[in-house]
Amino acid sequence: MNCIIYKRITAISILLVLCYCSYAQIANPYGLKIINDRSEYLKSIYSDSNNRLVEIVKYEPDIKLDIRYATTNNFTGISVYEEARAFVRLPVALALKAVQKELNKKGLGLKIYDAYRPYAVTIKFFEISKDKNFVASPKTGSRHNRGCAVDLTLVNIRNGKELKMPTPFDSFKPEAHPDFTKLPQKIIANRAILTRVMKDNGFEVLYNEWWHFDFKDWKNYDLMDISFKQL
Repeated sequence: MNCIIYKRITAISILLVLCYCSYAQIANPYGLKIINDRSEYLKSIYSDSNNRLVEIVKYEPDIKLDIRYATTNNFTGISVYEEARAFVRLPVALALKAVQKELNKKGLGLKIYDAYRPYAVTIKFFEISKDKNFVASPKTGSRHNRGCAVDLTLVNIRNGKELKMPTPFDSFKPEAHPDFTKLPQKIIANRAILTRVMKDNGFEVLYNEWWHFDFKDWKNYDLMDISFKQL
């Protein structure tokens, strides 16, 4: 009897060790907390509805989309998203709706290049990019992974054309810095309109990308690695 009990205890111990080893293998190597399970994501929404990742166009249908990472027209040269969709946390979507309303008074609107980005894509970008200054490190994750960053520009709502900006999206040139001044005055003015209206609604421009804006409360949200389909 004792032998049987010992064997059972040993078997249970082995299973526990295997489970621990399996967990250790999938744990983030940088010690980051990352929500990569849909059930865990749903629990976070239950505790705080602001954690919900919502589709931008469902809150403001007039915002245009040009999701570059669902195409080959981006710095990687490959498509990394299966779907051309843009998600952000609920408060971010409401802030973008306010931005769009304010811009409409000037005959302008927003066009989104990218929004929520799964953490796995951040890893891929870091591996692909030669200039690490323009991509987030997997050691910290991106504010895109938190659903609190958007890449965007301005468009004329009458004809849908983009306003001229210092560089195209995803440029690694010095002109991409939001304080670069050796530019035509009209382009500086267009950039200033975008920066001001975003700042007035709770966003800060990234130091080296005129198109990238972080929502003020980004620290309150977890890094995510949930696919668009799961959302």
